[in-house]
Amino acid sequence: MELASYADYAVRLVNSEEPDRGTDALVSVDAVRDLFGSPDSRAAQLTEPADLPRLRGVRARLRAVFEAAAGGDEVRGVDLLNGLLAEYPVSPQVSGHDYLDESGRPRWHLHLADNAPSATANFTAVACMGLAIHLTELGADRLGICQAAPCRNAYLDTSTNRSRRYCSDRCATRANVAAYRARKKQEAAAAAATARG
Repeated sequence: MELASYADYAVRLVNSEEPDRGTDALVSVDAVRDLFGSPDSRAAQLTEPADLPRLRGVRARLRAVFEAAAGGDEVRGVDLLNGLLAEYPVSPQVSGHDYLDESGRPRWHLHLADNAPSATANFTAVACMGLAIHLTELGADRLGICQAAPCRNAYLDTSTNRSRRYCSDRCATRANVAAYRARKKQEAAAAAATARG
């Protein structure tokens, strides 16, 4: 298991809200279960509606981690992430359930927070641990916030040259088209001014 892949949990939680558009996908227990991905045994823990406001609080704190890192304040981003890690500790367990190799022996792997007291604690511990691994292996500058207005989605930059600026190809295309149109408009205005002058 690639533990850094759990950083995607943090991205999914942060991106469940689009503040500049006024949208929030965390409106029901089922919506929170979708964050875990299907099927996921951690989602089975989620039974109480109280996890919704708790996860919204964690989401705001994780967004602050991404924004600090994207804004160049790595120390603040790390401090915020360390606060979450202290509050939602990981308790790893080795498991071999359901996974057997060709000789019938268990394929051992890690579970990070199966004994957490709530679905929020479980999700947060896993997301923060994955984010911490991603950050320490690749650098805090690999946590980004999409540059395409009005999108402010979080993303993990895994590009080889640290050049990612958008959360998706759709946002990159939209930003490039907008920049192209702005250039053409400026060129047309300059040509019109030259023709008048």
